[in-house]
Amino acid sequence: MTDLAELYSIADNTLHDVDKDVRGRWATPITWRQPVHTLYMPADKFFTAAETLSEYTEYARQQAAMAIQEATGEQNLEAGLVEVAARVELPPATAPLAAHKLQTQPIEDIRIDLEDGFTQRAVSEGDRDADEDHYAQRAAEALAAWVEDKDPHAPSFAGIRFKSFDPLTRQRGVRTLFIVLKHLHATGTLEKLDERALRLTFPKVQSHHQVTALVRILQSLEQQWGLTRPIPFEVQVEAPQAILGANGDAEPVKIITAAQGRCLSLHYGTYDYSASLGVDAAYQSMEHPVADYAKDMLQVATTSVGVELSDGSTNRIPVGDTESVMTAWQLHTRLVNRHLARGIRQGWDLHPAQLVTRHLTTIAYFRDQWKHSAERLRDYVAGDESRWMDEPATAKAMSSYLRRAFQAGAITEEELAAYNLSLPLLEALQLTGRLSQK
Repeated sequence: MTDLAELYSIADNTLHDVDKDVRGRWATPITWRQPVHTLYMPADKFFTAAETLSEYTEYARQQAAMAIQEATGEQNLEAGLVEVAARVELPPATAPLAAHKLQTQPIEDIRIDLEDGFTQRAVSEGDRDADEDHYAQRAAEALAAWVEDKDPHAPSFAGIRFKSFDPLTRQRGVRTLFIVLKHLHATGTLEKLDERALRLTFPKVQSHHQVTALVRILQSLEQQWGLTRPIPFEVQVEAPQAILGANGDAEPVKIITAAQGRCLSLHYGTYDYSASLGVDAAYQSMEHPVADYAKDMLQVATTSVGVELSDGSTNRIPVGDTESVMTAWQLHTRLVNRHLARGIRQGWDLHPAQLVTRHLTTIAYFRDQWKHSAERLRDYVAGDESRWMDEPATAKAMSSYLRRAFQAGAITEEELAAYNLSLPLLEALQLTGRLSQK
């Protein structure tokens, strides 16, 4: 009769290398707070409106409130949001929560853009380097002030987007990145930052070798400055080569691997990606089939490896007459709800007025099913199988959903407590789906 110990040994020896992945890089779900959006602002436009992130937050809040007032005629923010919710076919009950969000933290994540949005159209060719140096320094100063400010209404996440490592823009991208990081280090704020708070967006990546180059640059700076913590970054996927490599490999996996644990997020770039595949401008969209294919690949690559995923943006901006604004808000509502339903928890916004439907839609999405999830999770915790027989994987998914709902401002701790649930319990369940045995 075969000894069980021998069978155990066969299985363990065969799966030794796979076990490292199962317990390691395949076992890191997103349990931390991920921003629901990223607001991208060209550096020159940002500093035309404000000098600091806190000032820009107030500017964006005012712009959003003004858009609501002009589109609805309502002076009161909450009353205006009730009208907007009705026009975009969302429950009016979301309005008070969205109003609170706009008043307390309208921007969760902001990126001062020194890449495509920073066009320098009015700057002569010979003056553009000096101009970008100027704005890179101002961005660095704004980020340093943000760390020291501790304003509870300011974004929880912030950073820059620097130019790509394509041959024509590589040196400019490195130079801008260096200016920002050097100032943050010199002021001591780089070391004070939460490891996920600073967001450095690396655009137009086509090959994992470009990521390797960035890692080596950061390693060099860390060594020179005596930093003990790696500087992380996020990668923007805007080219088909970043989805399917020339040799047929899944390039997103190689990009994440090349980042050596530094990759915070993969961001889908709607328009560069669509255009590179020959999609005509009128049909470029977050919901085009080529976009869905790319995001499917990114979603598979980021699942359970501790890397966030963000959808792209819509360039249909809610400005102009009431009909134009409402049409843009209706489109934005549909697109935000669509990527949330696909399991993509973040997207881009390009204008403060998009914050209106960003928060209305996100809150409505999570309010829609939160009680159902809370009831099932309460029964799962209690061991009650009279209505549902849920497994640990489902418990993990429901815990993740409820935590995201709380983080987005859609539910409160008091509402969770009514179902015998707490944030620490949800975090524990999200990791394993199992209750700890004492």
